[in-house]
Amino acid sequence: MAAGDHRPRAGHRLRGRPVSTGRTGHLFVAAYVVLLLAFGIVPTGYAVYFAFTDAGNRFAGLANFAEAAEDFRYLPAVGHVALYLLCWLVSLVVLVVGLALLLHRLRSRTAGTALRFLYYLPGALAGAASVLVWLFMLDPAVSPVGFLLRAAGFDTFGQVVAPGHLPVLFTAIAFWTGAGGWIVVMYGALNTISPDLLEAARIDGAGAWQTAWRVQLPLLRKWIVYLVILAFAGGTQLFVEPQLLSQASVGVAGRDYSLNQLSYDFAFQYDNVNTAAAVSVELLVLSVVVAGVFVARSGFFDAG
Repeated sequence: MAAGDHRPRAGHRLRGRPVSTGRTGHLFVAAYVVLLLAFGIVPTGYAVYFAFTDAGNRFAGLANFAEAAEDFRYLPAVGHVALYLLCWLVSLVVLVVGLALLLHRLRSRTAGTALRFLYYLPGALAGAASVLVWLFMLDPAVSPVGFLLRAAGFDTFGQVVAPGHLPVLFTAIAFWTGAGGWIVVMYGALNTISPDLLEAARIDGAGAWQTAWRVQLPLLRKWIVYLVILAFAGGTQLFVEPQLLSQASVGVAGRDYSLNQLSYDFAFQYDNVNTAAAVSVELLVLSVVVAGVFVARSGFFDAG
């Protein structure tokens, strides 16, 4: 050690306390790894095994995938999920980023704190509970906004949840439940942008729109990519909303609206776990491929 260099080395004591060499971090990560293995990797491996075997546990190649694709409900379910994803992702990105930008411009700390709390509050409801709230709100007979529904020409619950309305309804339910947390995340990301950079933009004559478009949005790019990846993966798993809506509307919405519902029917209505697993593996592969494309094209892991 050079003269005058009194920095403690790894393993030395600092003020009577041992310097950690990373064990604490390993303990924190270990709990997550155990849960990931138990409820993530092992079930995924189990699903992959079933997807490529038959009822007799013999290798079946792509037979289960072909059986799923040949089902008359498969292509409509793909179309339903694709349309829902389009509505969901566009509304989520535009409205979440827009509301976060507006929230960031608020000068009142009290108002900002109150709005962040209100945005996040619907997320406290579990998925099924939030859908039940919406079922109540969408029934003109009991909804507190029933007069608005009737004014729009909807006199019965069945008219409100007609198949053509479902992508918009599911988007509204998902946005109401999950957007608040993303608004808070985007707001936090905006707070990491240097005030000096924003001040320089203002001095250069940039207005609120130009500052958002040319300064803030480029710096939020990786956060937006992260949002899209997770929202896409979650959107492909559409299940709770159409399942509960189907039961509440006595089949008007359909029990096979989404691919997850179709997988559920294969497994528990027809006792065909292998084909159900094939549909699940398809959704997994789709999510991984889309995530890989976004990560590669956006430079998500690039420094800076």
